[in-house]
Amino acid sequence: MKTHVWITGASSGIGKAVALEMAARGYKLIISGRNVDALKQLADQTGAYVLPFDVTDRQANLNAAQDLKQRFGCIDIVFLNAGHCEYVDVDAFKSDVFERMIKTNFLSMVYGVEAALPLLKASKKPQLVGMSSAVAFLGLPRSEAYGASKAAIRNFLQGLGISLSREKITVSIVYPGFVKTPLTDKNDFSMPMLITSEQAAKKITDGIEKKKSDIYVPVFFVQLTRLLSILPSKISHYLLRKILR
Repeated sequence: MKTHVWITGASSGIGKAVALEMAARGYKLIISGRNVDALKQLADQTGAYVLPFDVTDRQANLNAAQDLKQRFGCIDIVFLNAGHCEYVDVDAFKSDVFERMIKTNFLSMVYGVEAALPLLKASKKPQLVGMSSAVAFLGLPRSEAYGASKAAIRNFLQGLGISLSREKITVSIVYPGFVKTPLTDKNDFSMPMLITSEQAAKKITDGIEKKKSDIYVPVFFVQLTRLLSILPSKISHYLLRKILR
């Protein structure tokens, strides 16, 4: 039997690229997002089952999972990829940016896990994959809200990885650096070691297939952020100003 994979945030960017990559490798896909037209176009390319909904709506997550339970019985891999990025302007500081980032990125992940766990527990080879970010390791200017949400995801999924090991559910965390997507196309600053969404998708899919706990994309950039995070603050701040100028 083919492996069933449910991908949220599949209508564009990394989610779309991963869907195309996994379809090429023979996986049976369920794709979710809010852009129905984009999902239908992707389904034409991949043969995926389209399941549109808003990930920030807890009940919508539960309803989507119920649909999949009735249709497929179980899901083998759930990739909770949906998310968004907004930057903080410290000269016009507003807390609502943080509320949106926590709701869109972190709480939607929690809702997704709540909905997906029964589907995964019914699988013989369950794997939960969540999208964090390299910025989860290191606070960056303007990314205070986005980074906080991604750090929360990292902590949440690391704990789940231990808790769900009793259920034989593999938990994988994806940490992308700068990936060229419609989202990053809006950035007005330097993006070192930028890679394409297709390159990211291959690395992510490879990591999922190897059941890696941590998937770094690209490896060197993420390892660099980890290194900077353990340096004394004066040194890391100086280096970051050089890298991000």
